[in-house]
Amino acid sequence: MFFERHRGGERAVLVQLHLDGEARDLSLLEFEELVSSAGGEPVAVVTGSRRAPHARTFVGEGKLEEIAAACRDNEAELVIFNHALSPSQERNLERALSCRVLARTGLILDIFAQRARTHEGKLQVELAQLTHMSTRLVRGWTHLERQKGGIGLRGPGETQLETDRRLLRVRIKSIQGRLERVRNQREQSRRARRRAELPVLSLVGYTNAGKSTLFNRLTSSTVYAADKLFATLDPTLARVDIEHLGPVLFADTVGFISDLPTTLVEAFKATLEETANASLLLHVVDVAADNRDELMADVQTVLAEIRADALPQLLVFNKLDLLEQPARILRNDQGTAVAVYVSAVTGDGIPLLLEAVRERLSVSLFDEEVTLDATRGRLRAALYAQGAVCHEEWQSDGSSRLHIRMPLSDWRRLNR
Repeated sequence: MFFERHRGGERAVLVQLHLDGEARDLSLLEFEELVSSAGGEPVAVVTGSRRAPHARTFVGEGKLEEIAAACRDNEAELVIFNHALSPSQERNLERALSCRVLARTGLILDIFAQRARTHEGKLQVELAQLTHMSTRLVRGWTHLERQKGGIGLRGPGETQLETDRRLLRVRIKSIQGRLERVRNQREQSRRARRRAELPVLSLVGYTNAGKSTLFNRLTSSTVYAADKLFATLDPTLARVDIEHLGPVLFADTVGFISDLPTTLVEAFKATLEETANASLLLHVVDVAADNRDELMADVQTVLAEIRADALPQLLVFNKLDLLEQPARILRNDQGTAVAVYVSAVTGDGIPLLLEAVRERLSVSLFDEEVTLDATRGRLRAALYAQGAVCHEEWQSDGSSRLHIRMPLSDWRRLNR
């Protein structure tokens, strides 16, 4: 791509201000982890407060001098703001500080660009980057605002900037068309799953809550999991047979974060539709986080953006090993399982989680006692093959009475 992106390993000065009227301050620790995840090296942190952002440079003159001094003292190549900056503010700051300036949105986009592995993931990241950078092209081409000239190039023509913007629009349209084909393919897969009445359980939650570790524990997979932000970017599906429930699909998804850039939500719509069409959301929460209620609220905000907030949810309080508390199920006044305390690392509480999943999906279960005579041997064998028999008693007339628990769709198929 013709626009530059900051290289990893750069020494960075971090800037975070408290603005009047903000519901809450963004986490400074999370900001530092984001920079480290992008490959940057935080060498100084500049904090402060303002009633409102300065129109030209976001910060005031005094704070601007403080940032410039921090850059000189630490030989920093990059200044990163934990806020959204307008294109003009970025340009004015770069001119005043004589170094590269990056906003929170650009930082998250950079991390996503590093994490993308699949073709679809790379397309989605590129679309988000191009959409974000289209308003910032002028920074790189201010010397080419004039029209092209020279032999063979005279005439009305167009400026270099206009040419690049036109090429950018063409590339964005091309990527959107390819992602639309991906969305259609995913919809076909979802229709096939709906025909098979296969439940989909989507793991959602704040970034670094332990979704991939839990996914690996539940599915015996080897999805990449690490103690860093946005370790997972590309979605993964795995089929698991749960005792007395049958086959289900678990989906590991990208983590959410506060102030998730809207360009990312839009670009990842094809992926996030897997979440919006799930049978049950497993909302994974870092139980050891001090601000877990705020993180849970941030996840609900993103779920509302993708219209998945009305889906049934089961809270999974993960990282129980950090608190040394027993695994348990929380139920509401009606006795419905609403939360489970587990440790994905040690496996503590996983049987309770599967029990809660069985309960929440039991609306589509066949859970009855049936009597089979001696001529129904094939059906009895098929029931045992699917692990659907909870208990069996032989009667004096040679028939057997079985307690069956299995998906209703499978029971109907066997009877047909």
